Amino acid sequence: MATIIRIEDIAQYVGQEVIIRGWLYAKTGKGKLQFLRVRDGTGIAQAVAFERGVAPEVFERVQEVTQESSIVVTGTVRADERAPGYPGGYEVGLTGLEIIQLAEEYPITPKEHGIEFLMLNRHLWLRSTQQWAILRIRATVIKAIRNWLDDHGFLLVDTPLLTPAAAEGTTTLFEVDYFGTPAYLSQSGQLYNEATIAAFGKTYCFGPAFRAEKSKTRRHVMELWMVEPEAAYVELGECIEIEEQLVSHIVSTVLAERRTELEIIERDVSKLEIIRPPFPRISYDDAVEMINRLGKDQEISIEWGEDLGAPQEAILSEHFDKPLFVHHYPTEVKAFYMAQEPDRPEVCKSVDLLAPEGYGEIIGGGERSGDPDFLEKQIERHNLPKDAYSWYLDLRKYGGVPHSGFGLGIERTVSWICNLPHIRESIAFPRMLGTIYP
Repeated sequence: MATIIRIEDIAQYVGQEVIIRGWLYAKTGKGKLQFLRVRDGTGIAQAVAFERGVAPEVFERVQEVTQESSIVVTGTVRADERAPGYPGGYEVGLTGLEIIQLAEEYPITPKEHGIEFLMLNRHLWLRSTQQWAILRIRATVIKAIRNWLDDHGFLLVDTPLLTPAAAEGTTTLFEVDYFGTPAYLSQSGQLYNEATIAAFGKTYCFGPAFRAEKSKTRRHVMELWMVEPEAAYVELGECIEIEEQLVSHIVSTVLAERRTELEIIERDVSKLEIIRPPFPRISYDDAVEMINRLGKDQEISIEWGEDLGAPQEAILSEHFDKPLFVHHYPTEVKAFYMAQEPDRPEVCKSVDLLAPEGYGEIIGGGERSGDPDFLEKQIERHNLPKDAYSWYLDLRKYGGVPHSGFGLGIERTVSWICNLPHIRESIAFPRMLGTIYP
């Protein structure tokens, strides 16, 4: 009796009769010999059909079946190192074929398509091997993050997606009507994390965040996914070490579990194999000097006090083969809650992690201020509604402690690990400026 299998497990069934339920990815061959490339979501396997080896009605269906038709294939698995597929080296000698639904002419063909066409057909483009591989890597990135945090004492605590106030800045908020009261789609769960650590010590939230940034760069989406760990009794130096360990674990997990997918997208894995601690660390002061020196020929520069933009981050990250920590940014360019350095209040205890190969910031974070007077002044200076932050200020009145945290963007991290030219391919259905369908 034939066994229903997943293609990723095909190596375990050599010599056995199996059933594969999936879709026709492609078909080649002529006349009496046909090659069907079948995908089932876990991989792609080649099924070989000889006219003389199957019933006439089966071979008729083999000739009739079209690209992306849903099918059930029956046959015997055999090892053949020449056989294409993921995993390669195995094929199925087809003995039976059932067509569940005969697909109409499929719009995405092996020819070149423009990105606009592919994005309009994103719901279908996801089926291509490149997109399949990227999104499987993304799933592994997320799994690695959660496993590492869970294994290191962090508790997952969900935070609201509808909030009364901003965490990062008021200019990039999506406003919604909350039964007659203005509310906003969350930019970050971090402020709520600062409340949960007083109950649990180390926590994290993981979910979507929304940034109404009218940007068409390769680094921005309006709806992103972010993990945000926060920890009590953790100062800036230890926060940096946590980030370093987490990112190293993410990369090593992808290398261990997604070699096939990295091969499909033609990623140079040697660039990932060196991602191990320690990561280089430079101050913002040194970053300014380095940018002005390295960017001279490209007319890229920065004045002290300005935030790093994409060109400045790129020129720094291209100079290192590992992620780069840039710490102690000017207080003025960071969020209102960042702790100042006591002997140098113009800089704060902040840190960004820039991915190599020009990908720029994938993590932003640092140590939070425990000074309620300073925070009140910051809230006022940033023109934030004081009532919306009264609960946040309470946290400094009832057992406040030094604490730190950070946010890691999933899309930017996947873009770097996969070496993608644009962030839109790092998520199944990207929300970009002017793009809401599909």
